[in-house]
Amino acid sequence: MPIIKPISDLRNNFNEISELCHKEEEPVFITKNGQGDMVVMSLALYEKQQALIELYQKLDEAEFESASRAPGLSHKEFMKQVKSKIK
Repeated sequence: MPIIKPISDLRNNFNEISELCHKEEEPVFITKNGQGDMVVMSLALYEKQQALIELYQKLDEAEFESASRAPGLSHKEFMKQVKSKIK
């Protein structure tokens, strides 16, 4: 369940919100006049999310590259070729 706090808590209880972000390892949604305004999260969670985004981008690029190339070799075929070159 999302953690939602009013902006006054951010102003008046910053340390509490900081501890909550670190303890729960979840973002805290901040509201202003009853409407969503911003999200606060720990640096560790932010870095984890950025790493996941980067990983997904690399996987997407690899999938696109793989699909646009000629078919590759199976592991068995590759090992057969390597062994024949060694002999």
